[in-house]
Amino acid sequence: MKDYKNYLDINKNGWNKRTEMHLDTAFYDMDGFVKGKSSLMDIELALLGDVKNQTILHLQCHFGQDSLSLARMGAKVTGLDLSNKAIEEAKILNQKLGLDANFVCADVYSAREVLTSTYDRVFTTYGVLGWLPDLNKWAEIVAASLNKGGELILVEFHPVMWMFDDDVEYLKYKYRNSGALEESEIGSYADKESKESIDFVFWNHGLSDTIQALISHGLNITHFSEYDFSPYDCFGKNTREMEPGKYQIKGKEGILPMVYAIKAVKK
Repeated sequence: MKDYKNYLDINKNGWNKRTEMHLDTAFYDMDGFVKGKSSLMDIELALLGDVKNQTILHLQCHFGQDSLSLARMGAKVTGLDLSNKAIEEAKILNQKLGLDANFVCADVYSAREVLTSTYDRVFTTYGVLGWLPDLNKWAEIVAASLNKGGELILVEFHPVMWMFDDDVEYLKYKYRNSGALEESEIGSYADKESKESIDFVFWNHGLSDTIQALISHGLNITHFSEYDFSPYDCFGKNTREMEPGKYQIKGKEGILPMVYAIKAVKK
């Protein structure tokens, strides 16, 4: 198994490419977003509640749609992402919308080196943890970024989904972290027609890895839920929209856990 000490460079390059691909896709619906549509989904909105005047750190924010949706709700938001291209676009979008969100380019593990504040909430959602080799270190960063009594809001694709191939047809990977995994992807979840090749390095993490890491760093889990649908159509060619905004896998409808959500409070 390769060590992949350069995984940050590989993944930063990959997310820079994805940013350029994603901006004009129907998946991100930039026109609708600029006109006022929120990019946040019902799962995270139910956990967030009223965020007015709360300070929120959004980890792995891509080009900022969710960060800016939170800002529209009255939160004071800082978005952080590995991709310099994504952060550049987030800043442009923030200015275009006349909002006052702050955006910082850094990897998650360097967050406390570039941020001077702590926050009422840390928010991170959908396809985030697999880019991180060490969840214990991630939980340490989350805890250090929260005020006392502050909350983590995590909504993530279920680790069972990452055991499958891209089209969820057969089992390909182990459930637990067994080291770095390398793939090359043609196109993207948001642009399946693109012929662009993107290399990336990722890690699979079981639920216990996530939960225990949070517990070990003084975060009390107050909410945990699992969902048999994804609010995003992002799992290859074999998805089916069962209800508006609820996607399942053809032939596996209602069988697989697809998303989970955690709220955790800093003691």
